[in-house]
Amino acid sequence: MPRTDALRPFHRPHLPKPPMTAHASRTAELAAFAAGLRLKDIPPAVLRRTEDLLVDWFGSAVAGHRARPVASIARFALAMGPATGPGEVIARRASTSPHAAAMINAAASHVAEQDDVHNGSVFHPATVVFPPALAVAQAIGASGQELLLACVAGYEVGIRVGEFLGRTHYKVFHTTGTAGTLAAAAAVGRLLRLDAAQMRDALGSAGTQSAGLWEFLRTAADSKQLHTAHAAGAGLMAAYLAKDGFTGAADILQGPQGMAAGMTQDARPESLTDGLGSRWATAETSFKYHACCRHTHPAADALLQVMQQQQLQAQDLARVVAHVHQGAIDVLGPVLQPATVHQSKFSMGTVLALVAQYGQAGLGEFDAHFLSAATQALRDKVEMALDAEVDSAYPRRWIGKVTVHTRDGRVLNGRVDEPKGDPGNSLSRAEISAKALRLADHGGVSSAAMQRALESLWQLAQWPVVGRLLALEPQA
Repeated sequence: MPRTDALRPFHRPHLPKPPMTAHASRTAELAAFAAGLRLKDIPPAVLRRTEDLLVDWFGSAVAGHRARPVASIARFALAMGPATGPGEVIARRASTSPHAAAMINAAASHVAEQDDVHNGSVFHPATVVFPPALAVAQAIGASGQELLLACVAGYEVGIRVGEFLGRTHYKVFHTTGTAGTLAAAAAVGRLLRLDAAQMRDALGSAGTQSAGLWEFLRTAADSKQLHTAHAAGAGLMAAYLAKDGFTGAADILQGPQGMAAGMTQDARPESLTDGLGSRWATAETSFKYHACCRHTHPAADALLQVMQQQQLQAQDLARVVAHVHQGAIDVLGPVLQPATVHQSKFSMGTVLALVAQYGQAGLGEFDAHFLSAATQALRDKVEMALDAEVDSAYPRRWIGKVTVHTRDGRVLNGRVDEPKGDPGNSLSRAEISAKALRLADHGGVSSAAMQRALESLWQLAQWPVVGRLLALEPQA
């Protein structure tokens, strides 16, 4: 695909920048890192991990495209136009502008609840980094290596902003929606080759648009998909505006009226520049094995451990206590009687009930059984309890601990220090591909079409130009 000049921002003479405040230096350093990042700076293992994360994200994007909230966002974005464009709307026979495609694909990849997560920042990078970066790469004719480079920049910025905002931010705000705007801006900004000053402007414009509140969980509202769609679109817009000379707040993160001032009580400024160029947060990112909120995974794995070791069946369980960190209580606590499949993925009781019955909490188990009588009966036997050890380790480590009371009077304990999918207990490329094929089946895409796409995607670094990821088979 040739580079499309019409899609490039108008190049105005770069305006002089106002002087930086004392606190702005960390933001400026982060921006300079993202703008100056080169392929040669990134260890090969980190680039290979980025390929893993991209393929993993792709499966979630395919799986989620038919979900009702995603369909609503897609109808809106496509109605706003244009009807055709360089941006691929994954798993749909549609293309549109990079902005609209980024929004739709970001919404789609966050609904199956199998997209990746970085533990320390409690942030889902893939769903807000890959959609805008892919859309822009397709629009400007970037290479596969340029796309990978941009995505590493997005991951590194977004994760550090999430760590900076801290635990009190996450109590009220969905970090993927807030830090995600800056991650998207950094990824797109790197593709547009913003200089350090322009990248700082892009982060400023992205940060002022940061949004996403957890209140939607109480009523099973559709807002979670809107969070990622908005973050991807807003970050993309911020980067394009910066390229055009549009200025953003120089101190959006630490300024007196910036993000930390309004969105957290435990900001960690040192996280913004921690190990830039030596610590690769991208490689710390975890895959999600179960199709539900990551806060449920440690306890789910610990329960599976006990049941397998003791050869228990679901009917043997009288009571299960999940020993958790405060963040799990904050997010999962309000969901007591889930009314929808998506809301049930934020119910500790439902997740553990499915795991106990079926050995996993996958898409099929949620769709078919989240409201069954057996699941509800088991759900009501589960409780969460704040655990000092688990809470003190969080978010750096997500320890899983359960106490299982059996109907014959036994009290059994389970513990998992690294849930399946964490860097120390990761998924192989074969497991990532198998997961993507399962997700494609859920999304109504044939295994043949998905297999062809996966074989090509694993070779992304050799692509001279980023084209369409999924070639759908002709309609009958």
